[in-house]
Amino acid sequence: MIDYRPFASLGHADHGWLKAAHHFSFSSYHDPDRMGWGALRVWNDDEIAPDSGFPSHPHRDMEIITYVRSGAISHRDSLGNEGRTEAGQVQVMSAGTGIVHSEANLERETTTLFQIWIMPDRRGHAPSWGTRPFPVEARDNRLVTLASGVTGDEDALKINAEARVKAATIRRGETLSWALEPGWSGYAVLASGAVRLGDLALKPRDGVAIRDEGPLTITADEESEIVVVETAG
Repeated sequence: MIDYRPFASLGHADHGWLKAAHHFSFSSYHDPDRMGWGALRVWNDDEIAPDSGFPSHPHRDMEIITYVRSGAISHRDSLGNEGRTEAGQVQVMSAGTGIVHSEANLERETTTLFQIWIMPDRRGHAPSWGTRPFPVEARDNRLVTLASGVTGDEDALKINAEARVKAATIRRGETLSWALEPGWSGYAVLASGAVRLGDLALKPRDGVAIRDEGPLTITADEESEIVVVETAG
């Protein structure tokens, strides 16, 4: 099964300081057919204006991954963590039994990012936060695991879910293969460029949900960046 979700079909919201596109039901956007995909619950495509951001607010029992596409985001939370995550970097927050955090764009430019929520493998984990860079050159024409709760993915940021977040940069004319484990679900969003996923042409910020498919070939028609989430079930 392959379900193509073009950017124009997503839920869209304009709050002035924040322009958001929702791949799944979120806030005032509700679509009963888009409540999640496997353990993936939220994929928001956010544009945050300079000197603005999300004020302090609480979460619990959710794994929240922020993939920064351009600019930077500055984090602060009730555990005492503070950090700045730049384009090309990833931050992970395990909300667990409860955490209060803020995310601010303190830059002079608009920050763009993907905010990804994955349901944890159980309730009641200890809350935590972490960030690290993953050099873009390391993702050249291959999917690199950035965050994972799967045994064997120790080089990735840890999340409390049987899931992986991966990304790749693909040069024009190059291809890579994407294969899901049996019984797993996948969701991919093209961050930039133009690719063909099998016979399906993806434009920037389009999404595609995948389940019960064999290996798929991703071919770049121009230099591209793609982010994927894989979850058990």
